Amino acid sequence: MQMPANLIPVSEFVGEKMAGVTRRFEAQLASDLPPVNQLCAHVERYRGKMLRPTLVLLCGLAAYARAGSEEAERSIGEDHERAAAVCEMVHMATLVHDDVLDEADTRRRGETVNRLRGNEAAVILGDYLIASAYHLCSQIRHGGHRSALAVGRASMVLCAGELLQLHHRDNYSLDERTYFEIVDRKTAELIATSCELGAFHSGADEAMCARLSEFGRKLGVAFQIQDDLLDLTGTEASVGKSVGKDLEKGKMTLPLVHHLASADALTRGRTLALIESAGERAGAGAEETLRAALASTGSIRYASETATRLVREAKALLEALAASPAKSVLLLMADAVVDRTY
Repeated sequence: MQMPANLIPVSEFVGEKMAGVTRRFEAQLASDLPPVNQLCAHVERYRGKMLRPTLVLLCGLAAYARAGSEEAERSIGEDHERAAAVCEMVHMATLVHDDVLDEADTRRRGETVNRLRGNEAAVILGDYLIASAYHLCSQIRHGGHRSALAVGRASMVLCAGELLQLHHRDNYSLDERTYFEIVDRKTAELIATSCELGAFHSGADEAMCARLSEFGRKLGVAFQIQDDLLDLTGTEASVGKSVGKDLEKGKMTLPLVHHLASADALTRGRTLALIESAGERAGAGAEETLRAALASTGSIRYASETATRLVREAKALLEALAASPAKSVLLLMADAVVDRTY
């Protein structure tokens, strides 16, 4: 994401605070057992875009009630850092568990924990991350009860979303309403909570917290749709993780849902055969044919346009916020969600 010169100071400020988030993250996971520390050191490589902690900090800056960027920066304190680290820990726990469910070998261009140490170690490590997140959340000094409720709710909701997705695995008649229910829960909920907590710890009122939460929710759904597209159209080298796993595991994504609902009976039958062959690792030829089929019904374009619309709606929710560098960066981040290629 190209940062305009006038926004570099706020970007640098967030970078400095992110260093504090990272320190808290690492300190919280530290163990007296070397094998645990080794696994935690490996999983820290999973940190990539750091979207959720960045949103905690930026929403905290953007929602601060008083005028003046210097005052807003002084409002970002230890509780923001703790909340940001908590959100990232919960997110990373879901990544570790997702890799087990997907039997993925690659994450951030490196081996997954399950590939390196097996499924048993990966499952327990994910649990360790979740437990660590709640332990750190209990250390939030002001509004800790509200934060704990929000993080607990988000964790329950995202797990329910994963269970709903598992329930509908290989359901080739999945409709859009159910697809969006899954995505809203398993991806958007934690992003919405990150935005909400950032605003809350800056003293924003309930209306502002709700507005920024909804901003995060729309952003989260758009983010997942883009992930769906990258899984279908990207390569492992460009995306940095295993691709084609959605098809292999029978997960219905928006381009597929739209295509199967739009295609005639003959095309639908051919596509279902392609999906089955993708699950059997039939190779690049079948994947290319499937992408061509999706393009023929405009399904890839439809998914891309849906993500773009959601980003536009998310940005509209920021109109009520006073102009500030943090608000400008949030707007840029929203655009970057659908422009990214990894």
